[in-house]
Amino acid sequence: MTDQTPAAPLPVLKPGAIPVAPGPFTLAIDIGGSHVKASVLDRDGTLIAREVRVATPRPATPRAVLQAIAGLVAELPPYDRISAGFPGYIRRGRVATAPNLGTKAWAGFRLDQGLQKRLKKPTRVLNDADVQGLGAISGHGIEVVLTLGTGIGSALFHDGALMPHLELGQHPIAKGKTYDRYLGNAALKHKGPKRWNHRLKKAIEIVRTLTNFDTLHLGGGNVRLIDFHLPPHVKRAANIEGITGGVRLWDPSFDAFFAEPRRRKRR
Repeated sequence: MTDQTPAAPLPVLKPGAIPVAPGPFTLAIDIGGSHVKASVLDRDGTLIAREVRVATPRPATPRAVLQAIAGLVAELPPYDRISAGFPGYIRRGRVATAPNLGTKAWAGFRLDQGLQKRLKKPTRVLNDADVQGLGAISGHGIEVVLTLGTGIGSALFHDGALMPHLELGQHPIAKGKTYDRYLGNAALKHKGPKRWNHRLKKAIEIVRTLTNFDTLHLGGGNVRLIDFHLPPHVKRAANIEGITGGVRLWDPSFDAFFAEPRRRKRR
């Protein structure tokens, strides 16, 4: 596959409209280093309201981010459940790292419980690149997702199944620099778009060697700055897939993934 024109926008209703599509309805939230975005999806993952967004608060503490999300939700139609993508490593709803929001403030925070308590609906939370991947992948072969934004997100899939989380953003790529420092917003501003694109070309081939992907999906806000023809088997992912992928978190195949671990009986 090669570089492709982004898909046509999905049909949407105006905020506050009464859903006429099949439920259950999912509030899908994309928490990013620059913006927090949200919409409501029908059973098939189609938007029933236009995406709403707000700048990520600074400092981006759990309390401030939850408050920002609550404000966005007021603009959207009713929903039955919640999915959220978060820019860091999350395991069973608990944040382990949040490099672009502040790991010190977030480490150990149960984001799923925080959202559920605030918005009164069952909640599932996953890394944001994992969520975008669920919206972008074809389900065939090895598929990798790289999100290019404030930092670098990554996800790995095999025949549509999500593999253990791949946090390339914190992995060294060149001269001791991590992918975040090499390709994130700070590097883009410091080096400029031309040098950034040169680095991205190099990163694509490194990831190809590392994973032997069948398809690499490039997502995130900085995809718009790519100025070269993408190599074979590399394609752009639409940013909206960071929202629409949220419906997949409620597939029955993910039930065990989000289940609380059983406590071992004491002998």
